Amino acid sequence: MDKITRMNRRRKSIRKRITGTGERPRMRINKSLNNIYVQIINDFENKTICGLSTNSQAVKDKISAVCRKNTSAATVLGKELAQLAASKGVKKVVFDRAGYKYHGVVKALAESARENGLEF
Repeated sequence: MDKITRMNRRRKSIRKRITGTGERPRMRINKSLNNIYVQIINDFENKTICGLSTNSQAVKDKISAVCRKNTSAATVLGKELAQLAASKGVKKVVFDRAGYKYHGVVKALAESARENGLEF
């Protein structure tokens, strides 16, 4: 199996078990070649409560323009997301890593969000 097939398999396996509710919405991460995107989603209402990316103005001002997909950018993104979620009334979430392994950028983002008030 190639890398993409393995990731899609993990993604489906994770998604079968995880759903976001009103009390505990789903925090989903997505990585592109240059950026990181995070959303907090209520699956029962099919609504995105809030979302941020390294392209968002609030985050872009605090990270270097050279690399928006490293662990320091993920740490800033996690902090900003936790503050935004708190302002929307979200304190507990279910973490959906979307098939990505829990290390590097994914781990930095999750730990930063935890340190700043989100409960997983």
